[in-house]
Amino acid sequence: MNELTTWYLGLDPSLQIFWGCALISSGVFAIQTVMTLIGMDNAEMDMDADFDGDTMDTGGYMSLFSIRSLVNFFVGFGWAGISFYNVIPVKFLLFVVAIAIGIGFGYMYVFLRKRLMRLESNGAVDINDSLGKEAEVYLRIPANNTGAGKVQISLGGSIHEMPAITEGNEIPSGKRIIVTKVLDNKTLLVEEI
Repeated sequence: MNELTTWYLGLDPSLQIFWGCALISSGVFAIQTVMTLIGMDNAEMDMDADFDGDTMDTGGYMSLFSIRSLVNFFVGFGWAGISFYNVIPVKFLLFVVAIAIGIGFGYMYVFLRKRLMRLESNGAVDINDSLGKEAEVYLRIPANNTGAGKVQISLGGSIHEMPAITEGNEIPSGKRIIVTKVLDNKTLLVEEI
């Protein structure tokens, strides 16, 4: 440990800043990644959880000012400064380049996170979307509202099994039907095609 301290204190002050940012932010980034992979990044245990989600502002949407985007900024800033330290001799220009790369890392996180959030779906289906749709009888539907059968209908990109009745003749399994009405928000009124 003493050798590490001696090495660090022997560095140029700007290089100390870059190494400090790179090592600390990379450690936090690694912890966040492990927590995400094992499923501990929900609102109760998320390192950057806030009242409205992943931001430090009160807007409730993904912004450049979330803890994770700041960690990504410092990862990019620190490692860019270390990488370009011997390439760019002017310290002011080195810091400008490191800041620009850090902003790029932070923005890249926000951009990718927004793209991934578009893939999320809550899976809720509105039964009223079934009106006018065709389906297939799964369990026969008794005639004249004397009982319910079941139909398989595609809603929201997946197949759902729903109870169905008919006012006409019995509809056997395997027949195609059309939904004419939604009753009590769970049962479909159907007729054979």
